[in-house]
Formats: sequence, structure tokens, C-alpha cells
Amino acid sequence: MTGRLIKKQVQAKLPTKWGDYTIYAYAANEKEKQPHLALVHHDVDMNVPVTVRIHSECITGDLFGSRRCDCGEQFAESMHILQGRKGIMIYLRQEGRGIGLIHKLEAYNLQDQGMDTVEANVHLGFEADERDYHIALDILKNLGVTKIELITNNPDKIAAFENSGLELSARIPLVIPSHRDNEGYMQVKQRVMGHLL
Repeated sequence: MTGRLIKKQVQAKLPTKWGDYTIYAYAANEKEKQPHLALVHHDVDMNVPVTVRIHSECITGDLFGSRRCDCGEQFAESMHILQGRKGIMIYLRQEGRGIGLIHKLEAYNLQDQGMDTVEANVHLGFEADERDYHIALDILKNLGVTKIELITNNPDKIAAFENSGLELSARIPLVIPSHRDNEGYMQVKQRVMGHLL
């Protein structure tokens, strides 16, 4: 849905193990099967900087607990932080750094042959990272957020706020230890993509 006008389609109450939220679905139209989502804590205070996580979908990590990446662990830790700070989770449907699940799994196979995550995406004809964070900015503005504290290690997310009309008042780092299965992945994020690990 990158580059298309999106709007709020529906909202509903969503009690979770991290607290009570309202979930909003954003899409170009009501027929969209994979809308972007916003989970807004029911006690959020819009008069102070709101703690926000912009998280791109990673079905293998978020749902299946893949150890090839740290996405699922980042999601869970972010929700824990948001529970304490009463913030907002923006869940963008940008699987595989924006290349989609099928291509992501193809990239897995290339990684098993010796490529790193960036090399695999480029080999498949994509940029190293195809994600668009401006969608999240539009969602935050629609929700009435003006100042935020951003949970991230990604400099691209920080840069997206430049000239956005939203005030980024602080960065909250995510400290996720690496392990045997994702050590190379984490090194590439730091060395090649400039993540603040």
C-alpha cells in the first residue's frame, strides 16, 4: 500500500496480555485484506510525548518465533515497554523489509548459501530495505499524536521524522541480545545498515 492514500477504516477494543488497547485498521479502502494497524493503549496521554514503536510485520519472527532475526523479540519487548508507558504500536504490513513473504523466504535460501540479508535482497532485485515509514507518520497524525518518544535502533525511522511536522523528543533503544542463529544478521544490521545496537 506504499504511496497510496490510506485512512482509518475501523476500530475495535482489543484486550491483550500487555493491557487494554484500541486497534485501528488503516487502508486505502475497506476491501484491503492486509491493512496497517495501530494499537493505542487505552490510557495514552496525548498531552505529553507519546511512546511509539513502528514495527514492520515479520510473520516468521512475530508469529513463529524465528531465531533468524530479532523481530519477534523486538515486538515483545516493545509491547512490554508500551504497557508501562501507555503508548502506541504501529504495525506496518511491510514483510521482509518490504519485499514480501515469498521473496523473504527466497532470501533465506540465499542466506543459507552464504549471502547476508542485504546481499540476498539485492540479488533478488530489491533495495537493501524497501520499507516506507511515512505511512506510520500519517497514522500518527490521524491519531492526534504531535510529540513522540520512539522505540527504535533504526536510523531510517529516526530520519523519517525530519520535516514531518511531528516532534521526535527521544529515542528509546531496544536491547536484544544476539544468539547463534542470528549473530550474522545482527552484525549486518549494525555494520551495513547503521542500526544503533
